[in-house]
Amino acid sequence: MFQKILIANRGEIALRILRTCREMGIRAVVAHSTADADSLPVRQADGSICIGPAEARSSYLNVPAIISAAAITDSEAIHPGYGLLSENPAFAEICRACGITFIGPSPEAIRLMGDKAQARQMAKQAGAPVVPGSKGPLDSLEQAQALADEIGYPVIVKAAAGGGGRGMRIVREPDMLARAFTTCQAEAVAAFGSSELYLEKFIEEARHVEVQVLGDRSGIRVHLGERDCSVQRRHQKLLEESPAPALSRETRAGLCKAALAVANAVNYVSAGTVEFLVDRSGRFYFIEMNTRIQVEHPVTELVTGVDLVAEQLRIANRERLDVDVTLTGHAVEVRLYAEDPRSFLPQAGRLERLRLPHGIRVDAGVEEGDEVGVAYDPMIAKLIAHGPTRDEAFARLHDALAETEVAGVVTNLPFLRWLVSHPAVLAGRTTTAFLTDFPPLAEPPLRLPTGPWDGAWRLNLPSPPPHSPPDVDEAARGSRSGDGAEQSALTAPMPGTVIRVLAKEGDRVEHRQPLLVLEAMKMETPVVSPYEAVVRSVHVAEGDRVAGGAVLVELEE
Repeated sequence: MFQKILIANRGEIALRILRTCREMGIRAVVAHSTADADSLPVRQADGSICIGPAEARSSYLNVPAIISAAAITDSEAIHPGYGLLSENPAFAEICRACGITFIGPSPEAIRLMGDKAQARQMAKQAGAPVVPGSKGPLDSLEQAQALADEIGYPVIVKAAAGGGGRGMRIVREPDMLARAFTTCQAEAVAAFGSSELYLEKFIEEARHVEVQVLGDRSGIRVHLGERDCSVQRRHQKLLEESPAPALSRETRAGLCKAALAVANAVNYVSAGTVEFLVDRSGRFYFIEMNTRIQVEHPVTELVTGVDLVAEQLRIANRERLDVDVTLTGHAVEVRLYAEDPRSFLPQAGRLERLRLPHGIRVDAGVEEGDEVGVAYDPMIAKLIAHGPTRDEAFARLHDALAETEVAGVVTNLPFLRWLVSHPAVLAGRTTTAFLTDFPPLAEPPLRLPTGPWDGAWRLNLPSPPPHSPPDVDEAARGSRSGDGAEQSALTAPMPGTVIRVLAKEGDRVEHRQPLLVLEAMKMETPVVSPYEAVVRSVHVAEGDRVAGGAVLVELEE
């Protein structure tokens, strides 16, 4: 087994990896930015090394710095966690070339499954059903229109290199396709540096169900059951559970068989997740494969008893896969974030009080007294409850959330308490349209006993058509002036760094066209035009750090 590894990540996943390394007798060094020099993972690691300034591009995404850190610390392997460089095939290739073990799949598998259009074709060839759609990236708007007419509306346009809901639009009518196509291309370029799009049939009232797989170098591949991740907002998961509720035996078996077929088709090694949509009749369709450990992996660990990080380490050490997969009970997870529960915008501040619950699994990335900054993802902790039955698992999570206390920074705790008590969630009747079908805006107000959330609260959600998942928000707040609302100023919704400026004074811009990209808390947020307009002035340049509320762009209708 490895003597020492480098953890090229931060926060709760860095601590999660540290915990398993400690149990396995492996020394772990945490690579960190200057902003994380006193972070909880750094304080608990066997060693640490600074890889650059706070900006992720100059530290956690700085491949030469990370490779150098591994060499300087005599680390034999690098664990990338999730996000950041975990699905970067070039990074995996460089590790290989430098004689450093990348704890994850091969660069070839990462590259193939990272291109969603190619992944669809591979899955189809492997016998997994796919949503009707384009065979590869679309060549033109005309091709998209012809395909949409063939498979029927509604359709969904997606960035081929995308993820996280960016570069994605649901199109319900033919006359909406041209604008969606143009907007998705602009967003895809802004977020991923690629304008390639593909198109699929949009599945109404779908559930998002994924299968955890493991594979080793000898060709052994197993699945560890499925997770339901249907409760989402803007394609971001909010609640995950295993096993998935209300699945027939046939559907469950079909999903797991298809997942293994996809993993075998790419000769998959390490931990990975094959994701599907399941329609109201139980038919399922492959959508993508994530070639890394997932944020929601703890629910699978609790129902199987398998330490997925330990298996990643053993597989990377060329050991033969030897796991006994038996599912026991039920597990459910939610993510506690420093974010405004009305808008889901990230928040910053010092954790003056942090009381996390006992009696359930808690994967935290911070402790009381730590600062939640503006540079990275604002996750505080994942709360995961396990019980012999689904009802008991939810009851334990409900009690744990009631026990949780946070002061000093605004969190989504009120929303999570509302979520795990909702009748549709408790009944296992959720789809990806849950927050559209049951918006908190329309629910009875939630009352909390003390603090700034005492009394009613309202979650600010858009109102898309029935059964469609919420669309990507307008990223910046705007204020209009003039009796005809001819002018508006777009302001930063949070502190952050301007990483791209896509418009200049005098440009004519379309509704929802990206104007610039703001990076805050490890998220890239395109700031888009709220209507067709002319750019009156741009107040920022690439590299500028801006405060929340700062004026970014002024527009004229």
